[in-house]
Amino acid sequence: AETNLWVLDLATGRETHVDQDNYTWPNRDLAPSWSPDSRWIAYQKRLLGSQYHAVFAYDVADNTTHQLTNGLSDVIDPTWDRSGKYLLFLASTDFALHTGWLDMSSYNQPVQRGVYLAVLSKSDPSPLLPQAGDEPSDSAKAATPAKPDSAKPAPKPAAVHIDFDGFSQRIVALDVPSRDYADLHAGAAGEYYYIEHVPNHADVLHRYDLKDRKAIALVDAAAEGYALSFDGKKLLYQGATPMGMPDGRWAVVDASGPAPAPGKGLLATSDLKITVDPVAEWRQIFDEAWRIERDYLYVANLNGADWPAVKKKYEVFLPYVRHRADLTTLLSQMQGELTVGHSFAGGGDLPKADALPAGLLGADLDVANGRYRIAKIYSGENWNPSLRAPLSAPGVDVHDGDYILSVNGVDLAPPENPYEAFIGTVGKQVQLRVNSRPVMEGSHLVTVVPIASEMALRERDWIEGNRRMVDSLSHGELAYIYIPDTGEGGYTNFNRYYFAQQNKKGAVIDERFNHGGSIADYMIDIMTRQLHGYFSQRMGDRYTAVTAPAAAIWGPKVLIINEMSGSGGDMFPYMFREMHVGPLVGTKTWGGLVGWGGEPRFV
Repeated sequence: AETNLWVLDLATGRETHVDQDNYTWPNRDLAPSWSPDSRWIAYQKRLLGSQYHAVFAYDVADNTTHQLTNGLSDVIDPTWDRSGKYLLFLASTDFALHTGWLDMSSYNQPVQRGVYLAVLSKSDPSPLLPQAGDEPSDSAKAATPAKPDSAKPAPKPAAVHIDFDGFSQRIVALDVPSRDYADLHAGAAGEYYYIEHVPNHADVLHRYDLKDRKAIALVDAAAEGYALSFDGKKLLYQGATPMGMPDGRWAVVDASGPAPAPGKGLLATSDLKITVDPVAEWRQIFDEAWRIERDYLYVANLNGADWPAVKKKYEVFLPYVRHRADLTTLLSQMQGELTVGHSFAGGGDLPKADALPAGLLGADLDVANGRYRIAKIYSGENWNPSLRAPLSAPGVDVHDGDYILSVNGVDLAPPENPYEAFIGTVGKQVQLRVNSRPVMEGSHLVTVVPIASEMALRERDWIEGNRRMVDSLSHGELAYIYIPDTGEGGYTNFNRYYFAQQNKKGAVIDERFNHGGSIADYMIDIMTRQLHGYFSQRMGDRYTAVTAPAAAIWGPKVLIINEMSGSGGDMFPYMFREMHVGPLVGTKTWGGLVGWGGEPRFV
């Protein structure tokens, strides 16, 4: 679905199409902003070819559109100063690989943006020029700013005039460091607000005061997204946890002046309630889902599906939907008629059920001699929080073949479910009585901390088993790298294991059960590197040669695939073969690469 910008004249009912974006990015937004005199609309748009954003201005008076920025930087969030003299925006000159939002090569490429101000008229000076009184002097100290007359009515917005000639030369940078900024808005004249994304921390909401030429942290922990009142005097924001998750607390504070104290202006939202008719809501969701597929699927013929007939086929089941999960199943079945791999249904209001998960030990248990025996302990990586193995922690005296005789003093033996003894123990200390024999005599106590899931430990064990097998069969000459997906997990695994085995003469790449993500261009780029030369350095009585580029495995490579790999797991082996990285071994992948996006969301 394309993103369009329209103007609706309420007096006449006339609709005017202004523009539309050129690409269906998932996070696209034209970010339109009215000028104070309502003559102009500033907005952002991706340019054809480069996919960088440029800022445009639409003149409502004569229906003309003007590109304001030159496209050599990525420019977003245009907003007008209330005086009508300036247009502000965020811009980045290192957007670079982020033009490919689906490309893995865009991972870990920080984008820094500065806050910029454009002087609209040639006759107006930059507000950042040195001014009399900037330097300390007696006259400057004696100057007292005039107090505004609160009794005077608000002045009529001045007409906004834009000189397009030489516009780029009238763009100046506000004196704030370039960082990962977003969501720029203007409040009262000379006051500008923007969000800073801070790694491993909540977003910070800043305000820049043009008069003081200084920025302050207005809200230290804000969820992205805030709103200013029409007059720019009040600000609504949602609070966030220290790590950035929305905490559900909303507050209205003064937009100007000092930063509000924590907790000031909180709104009493805890008692807000809404009456919902789930059956009517499910009917509406069903109808909207059907219409969205009809109007926005990437092919107009809906892959040959008789869509009105499909609706009749599935809506007969609506009276039997009694849970949101039932509706999701029904929508998924209906979407399946389109034969599209990436077309999903999910989410919704689900009733909350209190869960009391059982803690896990990271081990296989079996029954022997009337007791539960530890058949295998998964070792994991105890330095890695996501791969902590309770029974292999330093100082835990437990071994394969030992028996668990009791848990926290309660005897454990079949036919009791062994996991019932660990309910509610995730992250808590638990005492186990263990012995190498199925008797209490000679047993000893150990203290362990169970984990919530063993999935990562078991996957790690499988990967390490494969790596050891390849190492053994190749007599230490081949690397083994497992790629679980083409998202963050696969990116992390590739970086960790590929470069750590550059001493190998070749590599076995394994993408079985790969559940996709991005397009793995980064991995293909690395694996197809060409050798350009060597650097040699004398080290005592020997010479050490380093290849250029240095980060590579120069030998042959093979990719293992299976039918459980799809999406990016389809594209990766295709690219591997097309770029002649090496042969494919295994069964044909799933074939679920086709998908669509950019459709409207449910309200």
